[in-house]
Formats: sequence, C-alpha cells, structure tokens
Amino acid sequence: MRIVMATEGPRIAAEAIGNQALGGAETAFALLAQALARRGHAVEVRAGEAPAETRHGIAWAPLAERGGAAAELVLANRLPRLFRALPRGRRVLWLHNPGSYLRKPRHLLPLLAAQPRLVTLGPRHSASLPRWLPFRPVEIPLAMAPPFDAGVPPRPPPAPVAVFTSSPLRGLDWLLDLWEARIHPALPAAELHLYSGAATYGGDARLAARAAPALARAAALRAAGVRLHEPLPRPILAARLAEARLMLYRGDPGETFCLALAEAQALGLPCVVTPLGAVPERVVDGETGVVARSDADFAAAAIRLLSDDAAWTAMHRAALARGPGPGWDQVAARFEALVA
Repeated sequence: MRIVMATEGPRIAAEAIGNQALGGAETAFALLAQALARRGHAVEVRAGEAPAETRHGIAWAPLAERGGAAAELVLANRLPRLFRALPRGRRVLWLHNPGSYLRKPRHLLPLLAAQPRLVTLGPRHSASLPRWLPFRPVEIPLAMAPPFDAGVPPRPPPAPVAVFTSSPLRGLDWLLDLWEARIHPALPAAELHLYSGAATYGGDARLAARAAPALARAAALRAAGVRLHEPLPRPILAARLAEARLMLYRGDPGETFCLALAEAQALGLPCVVTPLGAVPERVVDGETGVVARSDADFAAAAIRLLSDDAAWTAMHRAALARGPGPGWDQVAARFEALVA
C-alpha cells in the first residue's frame, strides 16, 4: 500500500539511530517508517526542508510539500495540523505526549476536521486524552530500537553503579537530593552515572538553559560518586548499561511510555521508579524493579539493589525473562490494520 507519514522537526532516518543520541519519539518515528518500507509498502516521509530524495527504500520530501496522490494510510506525528497538507486516505494521528494539549483550539480544530484514528502508547497515555473527544484511541506500545531488541544472556552482579538516562528536567534534581542525602552515605563506593543533556533533543537552546542548573549541580557532586556524561547513541549506551547495576528514575507526569526504562529492562537492568506518568507500566513491581511510593522507599530499594547480590540477581533474571517484547515489524502490522 501507499503510506504517507509526516512529522515536524528535522529529517531523521533509522540509520541515524546508531550514530547520534535521539529522543524516544524521534526514534520511534524513524523505526516505524523503516519497518513499513521493509514490509513492502511504498513509504513517503515528509519532514524537514531538504530536497526530495530516496534512501533505503523510503521517499523523503520536504514537510512543506502539499497534497499528492491519495494513500491508503496517512499518518501525522503528534500534530493534527499536519493533515492539512497531506493527501487523502485513512488518517492516523500518532500521539507521543499527554493528550491534554488536544484541548487547545489550534490542535482541536484540525483534529475535528481530519477525524483521524488516534494511536496512543498505553493505558495511562489513553487516560490523558480529554474524555469528551469523539474518538476511541488504539493502544500500540513502542518496540525496542537496536541493539536493545536482541536479548542478552544473564550476567553476574556488577559493581554498584546506578544510571539515569532521561532528560535532566525529568526529576534529576530530586534524584540528586536522594543520592546525596540517603543513598551515597549508605554506600560510599556506589556511583551514579548520568547520561543526560540537551543533545538528546537536538541541542535545543531553551532546554539547555533550563537544564543547566541541574547539570551544573551534578558535575559538582563528583565526591559523592556522581559522574556526568553526554547522551550517547544507542549502541554505545547499550554497552554502558550492560555494565551497570541499576536504573534510577523518578518518572514524570509527561511520560507516556518511557523508552529509556524499557531499554534498561530489556538488558536485564532492574529499575527503581515512582508512580508518576506511565513509568509503572514498564516495571513489574517487586519482580523486575520497584515502584516506590515514597522517597524513603525509593532510597531503600536503591540501596538494597546496589548491595544485595541475591535480590539483584532475581530481578535481573526476571527482567531478561520478559524479553524485549514485540519488534517493529509487529508494531508496523498493527498500523497496517488501522486501514481495514
């Protein structure tokens, strides 16, 4: 079938995933386009301002291009207004952010005009949609990007190194408070490695300015075992996570899936989180990690998993037993089914 996809922002192809740090939504969009092309569809992606080109079986066109031949599937990423410039066809709006923004007239009016199918990432994401919207969402979870989709064998308990791989604006200050006041004093040999910064989001200047205080504080906590690193391309990040012991992440109300946690769990990394946003959907509480209900519970779980080899091994093996889940071919098949 002919499929036209559109996204606002830079033109990012799947082959870039191994070469640069990318956010979850950008990664997912690139991998879905690749999977649909691999399954034999004629895929056109409209993004960025660069001239039209064909790469790896995908036809790329500038986002400003309007209309075109009708398509069986017309997918807009995040923004309903993109449908105004897209051809006729079964319209699908792929949501990645909490759905409350659809209440705003600049999003609601083109949404009602387009009447698309809505795709969310899971139950908590669906619950964020305005209840009065006349659309029932279809829930299609994300799949893992390479190399997190391959599965790994069990490993012995590693050194007490915890990691954080999300945006510095998503609870990093809170985590540094707990680390400095409770976790590190109990385990002076433990380290907290942060792979975090504005680079994941294309070096956004506004994000960089807002994140600067938390990152500066992290850099100043070297004596407390904190190590600040730039965000990494996924293959390099996977190698670092495969040597770590634990992921610590408070979560955020804006989390609708949390690919960072899913990737960590796919490598068998136990995770300690709180109930914010969709992060509890990525962890089996008490089996592959801990969903802590208080700061004290969070710190206690982190200390236990950083120091108790038996507890760590049980959760490590349970996370590996769950596996990386369905791949992008299965995700693409679910998008194909929306045309029926």
